Amino acid sequence: MWFPAGLSVSIALYGADVTDNTVTYKSVSDSLFSSQPTKKSKTRKLRGHVSHGHGRIGKHRKHPGGRGNAGGMHHHRINFDKYHPGYFGKVGMRHYHLKRNTLFCPTINLDKLWTLVSEQTRVNYSKKPDGPAPIIDVVRAGYFKVLGKGKLPKQPVIVKAKFFSRRAEEKIKGVGGACVLTA
Repeated sequence: MWFPAGLSVSIALYGADVTDNTVTYKSVSDSLFSSQPTKKSKTRKLRGHVSHGHGRIGKHRKHPGGRGNAGGMHHHRINFDKYHPGYFGKVGMRHYHLKRNTLFCPTINLDKLWTLVSEQTRVNYSKKPDGPAPIIDVVRAGYFKVLGKGKLPKQPVIVKAKFFSRRAEEKIKGVGGACVLTA
């Protein structure tokens, strides 16, 4: 087919090849459908395939080797040993019924016994020798045992304690007092 030169250019724009003033048309599939997508999109194509294109091993996860406490015994060991010593491992066994400090036994001597009560109380009890004897609780004052160093005034007294030495008991009873054991 013969065309003027200006006309051949306009035909070439619409999918025709113009050579030597002749026109040859491309096939319909080459010109119109060359950029058309496939029948299914990628997500539709992957339906029915378990891993959905993400493989078997990682299962569409990121790499957790640096998250949390991962690798504390392995590739993060230096950090854990430096900043968290003793985090891993076990040490020994617990002692369930351990009584700590069984030897704790604060003591007080007889010559300091009357310092646990006020001077006014001592004077009031000394005015009435036939009246009731004063009660001195050394456990409430923070002592457990009464020792026998020193002398007691000739005034009966009732002493409460967890322990008494033999000499302390003799001296308290010697002035007419009594020794009372408390738990």
